Amino acid sequence: MVRKAILLLPFFAMSSVNAAEITSRITDSVQLTVDGPMVQSTRVGSSYSVSGNNISVTTLGGLAAGDASNTTPSPLSAGDYAINNDGETFSFTETALVGDVPVTTQSSLSSGGRIDTPNIYGSTTQYQGGTPGSLAGSLNGTSVPTVTAGGSGTSAIGQRTIELSVFQ
Repeated sequence: MVRKAILLLPFFAMSSVNAAEITSRITDSVQLTVDGPMVQSTRVGSSYSVSGNNISVTTLGGLAAGDASNTTPSPLSAGDYAINNDGETFSFTETALVGDVPVTTQSSLSSGGRIDTPNIYGSTTQYQGGTPGSLAGSLNGTSVPTVTAGGSGTSAIGQRTIELSVFQ
């Protein structure tokens, strides 16, 4: 009798290694900024107040109407006050604030990008803006970007981003 041997070999399923997508990105950027000039000015209005005790008023002081062209502030008018009862205590306070004259035009920018003669009211914040000076930036294909500082009111940012992605 002949015996037949069946040889069973193990079957291994192997998948091949797949490096289907490898992505490499290098991004360089330079940002240079020079701030512009700015004036924020709030006009202060005229006001008048008077208070007191043991005072009589003959003529109340105050603000008179300004001129029609609005080129001068409202003028003050004098008041006439007297003590009611001589020899008694009294208090008297008179306060006047002459407001700003309205201005309808603003000076233009000079060649350097500054406001040469800004209109200044009673409450003002002014920023003259930047001066480029030696502000500069450059990109180089083999190294990080370089930046050079400028004058006041400037900024320079150089950036290199490197990204490596491997997908299967």
